[in-house]
Amino acid sequence: MTRHLITSAIPYINGIKHLGNLVGSQLPADLYARYQRQRGNEVLFLCATDEHGTPAELAAAKAGKPVEEYCAEMYAVQADIAQRFGLSFDHFGRSSSEQNKRLTQHFAGALADEGLIEEVEQSQIYSKTDGRFLPDRYVEGTCPNCGFEDARGDQCDNCTKQLDPEDLINPRSTVSGATDLEMRATKHLMLRQSAMKDRLDDWINSKIDWPVLTTSIAKKWLHDGDGLQDRGITRDLSWGVPVKRGDKPWPGMEGKVFYVWFDAPIEYIACAQEWVDAGKAPAPAGGANEDSVWQRWWRTDKGADDVRYTQFMGKDNVPFHTLSFPATIMGSNEPWKLVDYIKSFNYLNYDGGQFSTSRGRGVFMDQALEILPADYWRWWLLSHAPETSDSEFTWDAFQVDVNKDLADVLGNFVSRITKFCRSKFGEAVPEAGEYGEAEQALIADLSERVARYGEQMDKMEVRKSAAELRAIWAAGNEYLQAQAPWTTFKTDPDKAAAQVRLALNLIPLYATLAAPFIPDAAQKMLAGMKIADAGWPDDVPAAVAKLSAGHAFEVPEVLFAKITDEQREEWAERFAGKRD
Repeated sequence: MTRHLITSAIPYINGIKHLGNLVGSQLPADLYARYQRQRGNEVLFLCATDEHGTPAELAAAKAGKPVEEYCAEMYAVQADIAQRFGLSFDHFGRSSSEQNKRLTQHFAGALADEGLIEEVEQSQIYSKTDGRFLPDRYVEGTCPNCGFEDARGDQCDNCTKQLDPEDLINPRSTVSGATDLEMRATKHLMLRQSAMKDRLDDWINSKIDWPVLTTSIAKKWLHDGDGLQDRGITRDLSWGVPVKRGDKPWPGMEGKVFYVWFDAPIEYIACAQEWVDAGKAPAPAGGANEDSVWQRWWRTDKGADDVRYTQFMGKDNVPFHTLSFPATIMGSNEPWKLVDYIKSFNYLNYDGGQFSTSRGRGVFMDQALEILPADYWRWWLLSHAPETSDSEFTWDAFQVDVNKDLADVLGNFVSRITKFCRSKFGEAVPEAGEYGEAEQALIADLSERVARYGEQMDKMEVRKSAAELRAIWAAGNEYLQAQAPWTTFKTDPDKAAAQVRLALNLIPLYATLAAPFIPDAAQKMLAGMKIADAGWPDDVPAAVAKLSAGHAFEVPEVLFAKITDEQREEWAERFAGKRD
């Protein structure tokens, strides 16, 4: 049994996330976590809300609420939506937790002890209108690299180039819109990433199995232009982790907080401690203390050497997870677990444009669930995951694929064979007849396909896994179409009984294989066949014999209703690109 630590990029607290956010991190991470649990592996699947920094302050100000109150409310909203989408986190934490505050301050102290933090005096944009320094995301302007007019002061959303606020052309305050900005002196802490460049480069080069998207972005940041730059890790904000050197004050840093991109990845580790403190973790063995329970996942001196750690994220988050966070862990010179594999995704675009939380464009997670159950969205998003290039959501494609894959192929198979069996043999698996060449050929074909499906899931090839799963479903339909037990029954009822028995046994097989993609529908299929857990089908011939003759079942309700043209048109108009 392998131990799998799985984290999804933690979503910002500033509002409900859109479908592009979902498919770029949380949803494929959930797919992988569910699959690994099915294979009998021990899994710790963590995520959290990213609650510090300017996005939280700006969103709270817009909502007219204190930032702590706003974050608490939005955490509850995001946790609820995640649960309704079937995201099976072992713990969904908060970067504002006390555990993360202490751990962030600890890492800062350890890095300082290693000579990797430098105190610098620098010029920073000051707004006379606002009467304050403006951290990076409080400044917007035109990107000097690509000309995008709404680039943020830390990064351009259009070309993903890392920026500093003073790089922007025609900068403006996001607080007031003021343009009377000037540079003033202030002190901040810098993480000396440049001192870690060679070590990070060697580490990245050792990851020969990583997606090209992941390594290409990391190497670009390492080598383009002047190469990897030192990074500020403090900000002039009131909301965040107060700057301390471990548990001691940091002279000269009073009133400052750590930069959100310093503390946010550390929350992955702190989240495991939150999991234990929330009473969700198993009890420590042999009288060990509770810290040992989470440390065995995160500290190589406490047993984490046998953990395989996988991260899931959109491509915009890759630089921080391949460079800044590893620099923090490596630079501490402490035995923390480094990521083994980073699965990164391109962007999912929306109907000719981009999804955008900040600009309210696209379908958001809560709205999606108002329209259809989660499985419809899970299937379409995962089967179109933007792995090798950007992909695009359109209502036409959504309707066509849902109707074809879920309603016509899977749903129709389950409905057709259970209703036919009920009408001719009753609501129990028929006993008569023996399998012939057609049945043996189907079992052999499915054995090969199930093995390929497992291989693709192991490699986290999301779209290829979905395509193989679709083909497995289609094989059952093709078998029914070719053998036509409703016709066979007229002349050879025993042969028809054998055909029905095999087809009924495909239902728990399909449910098991489909559970990581469409967990609610899979559970309905198993419930209808009155089987609690079919187990992973390592042996397909044995798997399609689980329902023995006489095993009772119920005809499940319709698994997936077709999307009508009228619905598609209504939704396309309703979600024309701007959230209400």
